[in-house]
Amino acid sequence: MNDYAPTTAFTAGTAVASVDAPSTSLLTDMYELTMLQGALASGTATRRSVFELFGRGLPASRRFGVVAGTGRLLDAIEAFTFTPSQIDFLHRTGVVNDETLDFLRDYRFTGTVRGYAEGECYFAGSPLLTVEGTFAEACILETLALSIYNYDCAVASAASRMTIAAHGRPCVDFGARRAHEQAAVAAARASVVGGFVGTSNLEAGLLYGIPTVGTSAHSFTLLHDSEEDAFAAQVASLGPSTTILVDTYDIATGVERAVKAARAAGGELGAVRLDSGDLVAEAFKVRAQLDALGATSTKITVTNDLDEHAIAALGAAPVDSYGVGTKLVTGSGRPTAALVYKLVEREGADGTMEEVAKFSSGGKSTVGGRKWAGRTLTSEGTAAEELVVSSSSQEQGLAALSEAGARPLQVLLVDEGQIIEEHRGKGALSAAAERHRAARAELPYDAWRLSDGESALPTRHVDLDGRSATRR
Repeated sequence: MNDYAPTTAFTAGTAVASVDAPSTSLLTDMYELTMLQGALASGTATRRSVFELFGRGLPASRRFGVVAGTGRLLDAIEAFTFTPSQIDFLHRTGVVNDETLDFLRDYRFTGTVRGYAEGECYFAGSPLLTVEGTFAEACILETLALSIYNYDCAVASAASRMTIAAHGRPCVDFGARRAHEQAAVAAARASVVGGFVGTSNLEAGLLYGIPTVGTSAHSFTLLHDSEEDAFAAQVASLGPSTTILVDTYDIATGVERAVKAARAAGGELGAVRLDSGDLVAEAFKVRAQLDALGATSTKITVTNDLDEHAIAALGAAPVDSYGVGTKLVTGSGRPTAALVYKLVEREGADGTMEEVAKFSSGGKSTVGGRKWAGRTLTSEGTAAEELVVSSSSQEQGLAALSEAGARPLQVLLVDEGQIIEEHRGKGALSAAAERHRAARAELPYDAWRLSDGESALPTRHVDLDGRSATRR
């Protein structure tokens, strides 16, 4: 067992254990329910409505975003019901009136959700989710959808940049201790979408089948009377193929003792881990020492506050894998994807669907109308632009994408309340990781740069209906 070789085969997307999901309905802001109360009172709660989740732009320094959280959102929608204790809480605290409580007692989402498939890249204005239903049932999903997508997309986008910098060397999530305990589980899942191959978090391993990784910390060495005793104990327990942390005291002495301990047990040491100092210089010195000792198969893994830039700086060093913690679970300086959830179309008093939009100044306006998205390619197969078509007709929207030679990006996630299982069931996470590798490879070269810069693709909007949302 070592930090380079995960303990289990990668079965991402498989829930290994059956876990009863708690209700997600109160993971929301109060104004969702007070809006519902007002709409019930005004008679508009049952109006057909279309909400979209998107970003007005990409966070600074991000040339593309990565869609993540889809499987988690579908689980959360399924669990979005109001229990008797929750209804009692809302009643006791006077959050909403009795009419609204009666509606919530029987609430189940019966609408339709389309969205970018998990793992896809996205850009400014990309309609990552389109939620259709009555205003009452779609409105109250806003906070839940945003909290999942804003975090998971931020982590997956950071993970993608890190795996770009790693140039094929494995990256593993070590961030559990640097985040809220449940956020750490979500981050482990999102990191796999962005290309990571394992996690130290056992809950993530249980829920999502992600290979788990880890051996020992400095405290294990300090516990023993000598470093030799500590390494011998670890090898006796975990086998010669384990990864030994060699920088508790002197690195060179630690390396020599680690190799000796493994050989005394009849094998070759799996790996050494470096967690401090000048990692580039130390990696070269340790590799030379290992080779001189004849331990040519022993690998080197590094940790210690890595981000994509630190990983890139290690590109020429003889490092075999990276363990990433704080910078992964905090989105490497961009802890939110800056996504919003807005009403773009709703049923009018005469029963026809109407575009609606915000006209706010200061960059917070929105584009009205239901949208269909695709990505056009050059003759060489490189992505050229994000094409977003406004049309109330799916047939017309998809036809416009086809005519432009654009690859459609949206898939059906929930069909009239029924969750499409392939997007959260067995294999969904590994499929998302593979999808992201393909989508990222399709982008132009500039998308892979780690420096600040413009979005890798422009977004072009076309309105087929010729309608325009008006101020009211």
